[in-house]
Amino acid sequence: MNKIGLVAFLVIAGAAVALAQEPAPAAKAPSVSQAVKQLETDWEEALKAGDADKLGGILADDWVSLGYDGKRTTKQEELADVKSGKSKLASYEIGPMEVKVLGNIAVVQGGNTEKSSMAGKDTSGKYAWMDVFVKRDGKWMAVRSEVALLK
Repeated sequence: MNKIGLVAFLVIAGAAVALAQEPAPAAKAPSVSQAVKQLETDWEEALKAGDADKLGGILADDWVSLGYDGKRTTKQEELADVKSGKSKLASYEIGPMEVKVLGNIAVVQGGNTEKSSMAGKDTSGKYAWMDVFVKRDGKWMAVRSEVALLK
């Protein structure tokens, strides 16, 4: 009887110790700011790699950009330029970014220095830009962009 009592005590004590331990914290989801900053980096990486499919997953179908030259570009035009090699990004360095979250809208302002070309013309330089993201069906998508070439 003592052996059974001792075994029962050890089982109960072990269970109590196991239950008393705090569960490991769940992995924390990235903040909206972190998520859209990562999308900005993914965007640049997709351009550098010439990966129109990856870029297409970041830009919403209704995305429109106002370029440094005042030209309006749609998603379809941007993807065609990347696929054809007309738009090339050889290297880039992203500067600090600021994110303002307004519910399901995130506005990102930042800058980068890049070595790039468009249709064989050198477009390298330092840029300031603003992108607007909207959360649609649980996913952040860029819907508007504006770019300025700094002198």
